[in-house]
Amino acid sequence: MEAGIVGLPNVGKSTLFNALTKAGALAANYPFATIEPNIGVVPIPDPRLEIIRRHIQSQKIVPAALRLVDIAGIVRGASTGEGLGNKFLSHIREVDAILHVVRCFENTGGEDITHVEGSVDPIRDIETIEMELILADLQSVEGSIGKAERAAKSGERESIARHEVLKKIYPILAEGKPALGISFEDAEQQKALKSLGMISAKKVLYVANVDDTDLHGRGPLAVKVRERAAREGMQVVPVCAKIESELAELNEADQKELLESLGMAEPALASLARAAYKLLGLQSYYTAGPKEIRAWTVPVGASAPQAAGVIHTDFERGFIRAEVYSVSDLEELKTEKAIKDAGRMRIEGKGYTMHDADVCHFLFNV
Repeated sequence: MEAGIVGLPNVGKSTLFNALTKAGALAANYPFATIEPNIGVVPIPDPRLEIIRRHIQSQKIVPAALRLVDIAGIVRGASTGEGLGNKFLSHIREVDAILHVVRCFENTGGEDITHVEGSVDPIRDIETIEMELILADLQSVEGSIGKAERAAKSGERESIARHEVLKKIYPILAEGKPALGISFEDAEQQKALKSLGMISAKKVLYVANVDDTDLHGRGPLAVKVRERAAREGMQVVPVCAKIESELAELNEADQKELLESLGMAEPALASLARAAYKLLGLQSYYTAGPKEIRAWTVPVGASAPQAAGVIHTDFERGFIRAEVYSVSDLEELKTEKAIKDAGRMRIEGKGYTMHDADVCHFLFNV
């Protein structure tokens, strides 16, 4: 699972991407950094790992990770292939969710700013990108609906479902509305919708790139984004790309000093990483032992065997059972022995659905 960082040119998205990957590279015991020029892996800040380490001695901690893609800046006309439009659309089709960076401060003379003083309009910028995604989807549907109609005449259920889905999506896109939120009760139609890969149907998290005088995103421009997000049922994370870039270059002591001077408990990128993780429908469970304490990533709703398979496919194939307790159990009772003695160590089988903050020991046989 990966999220794509999008935005108009010069809104600070690449600055954020670089800060995220630099901050990740500073994390101990895990090779966070850029994989390719526009792909990075960053850690998910997770205080529960330290809670576990306070009670279970271990050589190292390994947090969960998130893949991010820095997608080329979009411009008006991208849906018709203008500029880097084709590259942008191909990259955005491949990601599972979108982190939409929006500029929420006036011109301060920085080299990353090309807008004219007083012309900043985050809602206009949001609508520009949203419309390009809608137009790209509309173009795709228009090119497919005729073929789907002919195929549906065969009577094949899959072909009929695809045609029905395209017929429902077309007028919505034609009205300039995104495919996000469109759903079907029929399982075959749900499958057909997913196969279409509508980019305007992807979940979105707005990242309000704010000034260093508005770190909490309470200024008028950020408020506009918050109000729009609230209407859409989406979330906003305020981030000052300039400050985050500076923080990512500092060692732990200097970073702590700067954060304290700014009245911040942690870098805003930590909140962004966690919000992106949640946006993708992911959660963490943990394994803990003398060699390492590790957070593992699973989709919300994953079964115990599927969670075991994240560690190794043999664990899923030969899954027998799992011993499970929660981080809160460990925080309260201090040791695994005390958890067992209190009857909190649960034995779960193949039908168990994983919960966020589960700590597990898997038993398997292959």
